[in-house]
Amino acid sequence: MPVGASGPALRHPLDPDPVRSTKSRAVFALGLVALLTGPFVGGVVPATVAMLLVRQARREAYASGGYLTGAAWLRCGERLAWAGLVLALTTLVVVTVIGVLNLAEAPTGQDFAPGVD
Repeated sequence: MPVGASGPALRHPLDPDPVRSTKSRAVFALGLVALLTGPFVGGVVPATVAMLLVRQARREAYASGGYLTGAAWLRCGERLAWAGLVLALTTLVVVTVIGVLNLAEAPTGQDFAPGVD
């Protein structure tokens, strides 16, 4: 090798092998479940759990010094979880608007016989 040319970085024998974070896979799976069940408002729970796991997995990846991988899975799972939350919120707003419109069309008050004050 010529002088000044750098080769591949040498690893210390005691360095651990890079490993994909298992939490990144769990975040992706929970995000996917949140997206699929979001319109039924059931996606709120898996999305919330996914968001909590994202924070933990990012802290662990930072603390590992680069030996925990899976950042792409984390980003994708987080986006899916946010989409599930948005779908659940949209469903709640639509159902509320439909309920208010139905309530506004319903007759209210007490019906009196004609001529009775």
